[in-house]
Amino acid sequence: MAKKAKTDAEIAAFRESVCDAATRLFIERGPQNVTMRQIASELGVSPMTPYRYFKDKDEILAAVRAAAFNRFSEGLEAAVANAPDARSMGRAVGDAYVDFATRYPAAYQLIFTLNQPNEERYPELRAANARAQENMVDYVRRMIAAGLLEGDAQLIGYMFWASLHGIVVLDLGSGLRGMDGHTLREKIMRTLYAGMKVHPPRLDD
Repeated sequence: MAKKAKTDAEIAAFRESVCDAATRLFIERGPQNVTMRQIASELGVSPMTPYRYFKDKDEILAAVRAAAFNRFSEGLEAAVANAPDARSMGRAVGDAYVDFATRYPAAYQLIFTLNQPNEERYPELRAANARAQENMVDYVRRMIAAGLLEGDAQLIGYMFWASLHGIVVLDLGSGLRGMDGHTLREKIMRTLYAGMKVHPPRLDD
């Protein structure tokens, strides 16, 4: 009797299992040191099974990173949606950013400290990356529209992003010896706002 074909739900569930297993290995060993055979072994399946669902390890890595980017974006979008007003958005996005990096440090490193070759081959990853970048600028546009900031939204958003990333990476790597990350973040943001000659929007709330 022919083997019954898997349903779409079963396929999606197994792909997720592959990604979960691969994530554990990527975190433990680094993506460059993980093979498809090791992923199969982690799952307890034959060496060829993962190839039925993914072309190769790079495709699995792209799927893992896309999922992490989307989880990151969901946090930022919720922060903006729940902010009581435009003045609170900067702080809300910063809190959501740091919360993601603190709760999911391995995922953060996979999406923001890893350069994956040929990323353009993976539409899902490109879309997830673009979503994250848009979220790091969208709240700035809203603040500009409310008269709280002046200037180019993308440039300002990327300035804030670069500052947050630097603080997070140093904090995760125990590089902020003698300095609290929260305090440093507040002082840097105040300095950036002052440089733009705009009153800091509720950094102390």
